[in-house]
Amino acid sequence: MHQSGDSKVIPMTSVSSGAGRTVTPDVYYYTNQIVNIIFVGYPSADRWVLIDAGMPGSGKEIVRVAENRFGKNSKPAAIFLTHGHFDHVGSIVHLIEQWNVPVYAHSLEFPFLTGSADYPEPDPTAEGGLLAKIASVYPHEAINISPALHALPEDGIVPHLPEWRWIPVPGHSPGQVAFFREHDRLLISADAVITVRQDSLYKVLIQKQEINGPPRYFTTDWSTARESVMRIKELDPSMIVPGHGTAMAGEELAKGLDFLVRNFDTFAIPSHGRYVEH
Repeated sequence: MHQSGDSKVIPMTSVSSGAGRTVTPDVYYYTNQIVNIIFVGYPSADRWVLIDAGMPGSGKEIVRVAENRFGKNSKPAAIFLTHGHFDHVGSIVHLIEQWNVPVYAHSLEFPFLTGSADYPEPDPTAEGGLLAKIASVYPHEAINISPALHALPEDGIVPHLPEWRWIPVPGHSPGQVAFFREHDRLLISADAVITVRQDSLYKVLIQKQEINGPPRYFTTDWSTARESVMRIKELDPSMIVPGHGTAMAGEELAKGLDFLVRNFDTFAIPSHGRYVEH
């Protein structure tokens, strides 16, 4: 197993970095620099899972956060990946070696998780702020976690989480998934819908909360990304925990999703860029 050949620590942060928030008694998210990792399970419980694996070089930090919540030497029943971009799998090899647990992802992400194919290069020419303009420094090469990797069941079942189902939300990546719990309509939305303008250094730094589509510099299929946002709106979530930004709920979320769907082409899609079709 190995991380990507271009994996490196990216020196960017936000005011939320190092902070954790409880959204329901059994769902807790922690901000690792600029990305969220999600723990599903009650504090001190024997059985819990981790969703996503943070930034490069953050493995020890993630293990520490897990042990603070669930107890010394605790390990998850499994790790689930929403997709394989560098900021969501940055420490996955460290975590597998530490915990020796299975990792689940959509089969369409397997080429990028088995060393078979690199993601398309992030686009520094896309319309956006400073974090878009420096996108060429972000890792995009494949990792290889083949020995631990399993495909999510095709029927939407989430192993170890019987109340949850996974939802396909591609566009930002071919096999991106979200996780939805019906009884409280809680959605872990990955990067399909986020609550910060991820290409803006200032807004990322202060974590200014606003509904947005996926990060512009890493999204290669905007038509499919639009369909994924529409799918999320149809779920009518009561709360989302995004891959980037802070959790959002209630009327603010409903209005934000409605605005995003109605204005996706002008608000979410950049006016120009390598992956923008005109």
